[in-house]
Amino acid sequence: MKSTKNRNRAISVFSAALLLLTATSCNSSKMNPLLTSSDAPYGAPAFDKIELSHYKPAIEEAIRLSKENIDAITSNPAEPDFENTIEALEFSGEKLDGITSIFFNLNECCTSDKMQALAEELSPMLVEYSMYVSLNAPLFERVKQVYEKRETLGLDQEQARLLEETYKGFARSGANLSDEDKQVYSSVQEELSLAGLKFGQNSLAATNAYTLSITDTAQLAGLPEYVREMGAEEARSRGVEGWVFTLNAPSYGPFMRFSANRGLREQMWRKSNSKCVEGDLDNSENIRKIVGLREQSARLLGYENYAAYALEERMAKSAATVNSFLADLMEKSLPYARRDVAAIVEFAKENGFEGEFMPWDFSYWSEKLQEARYALNEEMLKPYFELANVRRAVLGLATTLYGITFTERKDIPVYHPDVVVYEVAEGDRFMGLLYMDFFPRDNKRAGAWMTEFRGVGTRDGNEARGFISLVTNFTKPTATTPSLLTFDELTTLLHEFGHALHGLLAEGRYGSLTGTSVTRDFVELPSQIMENWAYEPEYLKSFATHYQTGEVIPDELIEKIVAAKNYNAGYASVRQLQFGTLDMAWHSGNELPDCSVVDFEHNTLAPSAVVPQVEGCAMSPAFGHIFSGGYAAGYYSYKWAEVLDADAFSLFKEKGIFDRETAMSFRENILAKGNLEDADVLYRRFRGRDPRPEALLEREGMITAE
Repeated sequence: MKSTKNRNRAISVFSAALLLLTATSCNSSKMNPLLTSSDAPYGAPAFDKIELSHYKPAIEEAIRLSKENIDAITSNPAEPDFENTIEALEFSGEKLDGITSIFFNLNECCTSDKMQALAEELSPMLVEYSMYVSLNAPLFERVKQVYEKRETLGLDQEQARLLEETYKGFARSGANLSDEDKQVYSSVQEELSLAGLKFGQNSLAATNAYTLSITDTAQLAGLPEYVREMGAEEARSRGVEGWVFTLNAPSYGPFMRFSANRGLREQMWRKSNSKCVEGDLDNSENIRKIVGLREQSARLLGYENYAAYALEERMAKSAATVNSFLADLMEKSLPYARRDVAAIVEFAKENGFEGEFMPWDFSYWSEKLQEARYALNEEMLKPYFELANVRRAVLGLATTLYGITFTERKDIPVYHPDVVVYEVAEGDRFMGLLYMDFFPRDNKRAGAWMTEFRGVGTRDGNEARGFISLVTNFTKPTATTPSLLTFDELTTLLHEFGHALHGLLAEGRYGSLTGTSVTRDFVELPSQIMENWAYEPEYLKSFATHYQTGEVIPDELIEKIVAAKNYNAGYASVRQLQFGTLDMAWHSGNELPDCSVVDFEHNTLAPSAVVPQVEGCAMSPAFGHIFSGGYAAGYYSYKWAEVLDADAFSLFKEKGIFDRETAMSFRENILAKGNLEDADVLYRRFRGRDPRPEALLEREGMITAE
């Protein structure tokens, strides 16, 4: 997932409404830890003092202060210039940004019914403030006056970029609309904010609403011991007998891969893939509302549809480019995907499977074929990936590549006992804090993501370094077994850590330009490139030891990991491309479909379906990335960034996977630069040329390297 970044100035209010981040306060700033300076090391958030009751008054006070700052800009009798208008605007909402970066982050990973209700109450207030800035005619007039004389101001590169991005942000947030249309636009943003919140709340509730309880040991057939132990631990935590499995990834994934009980696999699959399709948690109307409001918003701003609006500021630039990109890769991937599925079906039938091969059969028989073909399965690998070792190795990789160090700090407050905090340093220089939250909870949404409690920036000569949060949902340790990761979880941790490095190694004066404040189709490069190290023998042997015996992972197993790297690569590629295709279908139309959400999805994906579609099941009603996150008309960016990361990592392969010179070039030209320059310029500066699309197909074994 990925990363979100709160900006200080009036950027696209639509995006801001979806990526809201929030915090807290009491009746008095003297009593409210969100409105007073933290006495924790480095001014870290005082999670040990923050209570739910602090949030609303803190946000109300921060909004009041922010509006005062805006009013001070618009009432300034001096001629508008960079300092009194653009820079003043950049810093105008610092307090509010700091507070909101806490509340909505915690609402994702440590929520409650009261917190969700509060989020719904606060969102209109935050949207109203966002409109107060972005639709403020006197403010925009001052920004425009500075922008129009930009060539004569003698600005440095960073100042010029901030001015350009500020002006574009206003224009793309309705500043040029008529007064009547501004009112409509403001109303649309408020409705969007609430609809996105409701979508996410329904998805979390639906995930938690279902459990599979087993009391008959015969129904555990096929499940490895660690999966059974995990189910038993879940049952104990709920105070019930037997074994309990949930729709959370650490439980659902292994069950679908290993359970020999086809009936239970079907039950689990249907429940997972029909989340929010019907009933009290049905998200169909939320989808229609979100898509319709996005279209209305885009047309008010003069765009053909929402995709045209969203893509204008990304590397791809247009829906035509994205659709062509997806279609071209889909055409190349489909034959391999069909071959992958055919091989699994044939293997299943050779081993006694009868009847129609269905989606709930795929993971199970895919696992069986992989084991037969490569003598490799998840259970063989997990003992070598103890979370404690993996964590040290992931942090150590950053030390090797970039020279930064990580020291655990037990004196810094955390929002949950599971969270660990590291102080990040480069020699004597403090680089930031890294919060790591690994395990699933009922009040934590599924998936993995990076975000921040504070970004990087400098004001009045004082540098603020990032407070970065990395959140996952890995298997909890049990009474007898430490947390052991699957290989997929290893790559997930590396991925999110790449986002974290983007935040930690950011440099710059203005928070709206630093770290992950880059185009959506570029932000995944720093994360996805990190996954490549998981397949490098030299790296694996540096940390992968058996948690019981201490044995270093054998060369034989590493060879199998590398050999199996492209197993089902065609299927995986098509699946990812389907996500992007569905996203573009929802956001490229000129009107809402007149069929059901399920039928719209099925019709869209039918040409690329490689396993049967199931009536009443669809991903859209729980597709949080595009309906309650920041990836609307942007999910293609994962595949787009795969091209970038495959091409970029080929330089590490050429120079050495731990080559400091290559790493420092990546740091200087990509990680540190943020949005200081256009993404394609930054990439060419690192790589010396544009990316080669063939690099991805070569890596996945779909074409032969030249």
